[in-house]
Formats: sequence, C-alpha cells, structure tokens
Amino acid sequence: MQTGQFLSNVTFDTTRPKIDVVVETPFSKEIRISMVKDQLMKDHSAPLPIVVQVIQGQIDFGTEKGQVMLFTGNLIALDASVKHNLLAIEQSVIRLTLSKGDSASRVKDAAKK
Repeated sequence: MQTGQFLSNVTFDTTRPKIDVVVETPFSKEIRISMVKDQLMKDHSAPLPIVVQVIQGQIDFGTEKGQVMLFTGNLIALDASVKHNLLAIEQSVIRLTLSKGDSASRVKDAAKK
C-alpha cells in the first residue's frame, strides 16, 4: 500500500511548472504539477492516454479542438497523442495520471519548453 498527498509540501518554481511524482503504482504514475499564476505549459502530447485533475486553483486547458476552463475538482481525460497546453489562471496544483508505460521525465521536459 502507498499513500501520497497532493497538497502537502507543495513548492512552486517561478520559471517553469514544478513536476513531482507523488505515487507510482503497478499501473500508473500520479504526478503533481504546481503552477504559479500566468504560467504556461506549452503544447505537448502524451504517447498514452492521460487524466488531468485540478486539485486546487484554475487552469485554461487547451487542445486543437478548443479551450476548456478547469476549476478545483474538475478533470479531463485525453487520448494518446492529443496536443494540449495548460495556462494557470491562478496559482494551481494539478494531478496528472500517466499510464505506467509513460515517463515522468517526459512531463518534466514538456515543462521546460
């Protein structure tokens, strides 16, 4: 059994979104993305399906099909290879669920763009 906490020991980086692996299970990786207001995670895609949930805050989540405003508690599921971006409307903590076959380092690289 593993436990994790998305709202404890949260740190922010003013230069780029902060990426932390909270829990890794046999089937998924649960990642915390911490973003300050007006921070952008530019267009990127995942090789496998993902789920993004706003734990705290508000983000503008963009895809090729348009923008979706996500508030605390909202989530969105994406198929593999869908280009997307995130803009923090306010300081936000986001949960990203990756398939086990995906890489947390890929997410860290996307945050550096």
